[in-house]
Amino acid sequence: MRGVLEAEKITHPAHAPGMPTVTVLGDGQLARMMQTAAIELGQSIRLLAGAEDSSAAQVCSDVVLGDYKDYQDLVKVCAGADAVTFDHEHVPNEHLLALIDEGLNVQPRPEALVYAQDKLVMRNRLKELGAPVPRFSSIESVEDAAQFWESTGGRVCLKARRGGYDGKGVWFPDSAGELSDLVSTLLDSGTPLMAEEKVALARELSVLVARTPSGETRVWPITQSVQRDGICAEAIAPAPNLDEALAARCRELGVKVAEELGVTGVLAVELFAFDAGGADGSVVEDIAINELAMRPHNTGHWTQEGAVTSQFEQHLRAVLDMPLGSTEPLAPVTVMANVLGAPEDPAMPMQQRVVEVAKRYPEAKIHLYGKTHRPGRKIGHVNLCGTDVEATRRDAAAAAHFLVHASWD
Repeated sequence: MRGVLEAEKITHPAHAPGMPTVTVLGDGQLARMMQTAAIELGQSIRLLAGAEDSSAAQVCSDVVLGDYKDYQDLVKVCAGADAVTFDHEHVPNEHLLALIDEGLNVQPRPEALVYAQDKLVMRNRLKELGAPVPRFSSIESVEDAAQFWESTGGRVCLKARRGGYDGKGVWFPDSAGELSDLVSTLLDSGTPLMAEEKVALARELSVLVARTPSGETRVWPITQSVQRDGICAEAIAPAPNLDEALAARCRELGVKVAEELGVTGVLAVELFAFDAGGADGSVVEDIAINELAMRPHNTGHWTQEGAVTSQFEQHLRAVLDMPLGSTEPLAPVTVMANVLGAPEDPAMPMQQRVVEVAKRYPEAKIHLYGKTHRPGRKIGHVNLCGTDVEATRRDAAAAAHFLVHASWD
């Protein structure tokens, strides 16, 4: 088999001659929305999908069915691509290193991705950089957990080091005994663990940064996210009532993390915001890093309508080392409301729900992912631009609620 370095440029009717082709590993809604952005740039996506009816496979013409854990499947879909990128961080790093050795342009590189794949590795590196992080510890035994419980006064968040998302792989034990039982069960099942001290959370913020391999960076306005049951339900940009000095610090922190870790493409730095307390008893907001995501992110969906350049277009520009677009906002406030599957799917067809929302909120932008109903599943989102924060939040939430429940109540 010829080396990937010698492979000819991808030829497929889906790809315009002479324009870049980006291979995306992963077939979810992020890859789907990358394809939309690629079309506008005259580019196109070659997709590695696990199923023909997956969210992204529905809208991409050049689809290769395969398993992202299988190296030969990766070789098949990546050969000849101008860049290789991801809609999740779970592709084995040893496979990515082998692809790079074959001459492929993998962005972000595995040296950076490891910090989004393993929470303990990420925490240790951020601590080395002097970035603000909660107190944390590796948990390799019940004794480790007991010591951490004692040292934090019981303020413990237990996390799986790998694979957790949308509230999965995160536990908040109510007692030392519950923590011990959890740790014993999880370690016996082969789940590597860490723990961190719970902060007195006031709200969650997100910094979205884009960085090219040649080092250009752009930062969007700081976003506030609202979580329900561990899933992002709402994002508001710019974050309301955020002190400008703290906003500047958030932006600087995002750029520092991107540069020091060598991240390319879009990076989301999720932040805990909490009251650090002023000397006079006043509220003083401070931050600590929660998670990193090295791809477009749920808290950046608002950029599709609310910023000059969306996170999806910017990600493609970045991985191809093109000049980055402006990240300036297009409205005083933009709100993204997630559409999450209801406990029971309403009888009203989704298309009719879309029509009803369009009648009441003609300014709302609906993005659906082509997914079937499942309780709690992300099946779409609504973006709404406005001038008043609370009014825009109310209307975006109402539009999303109708898409979920087929009712305005």
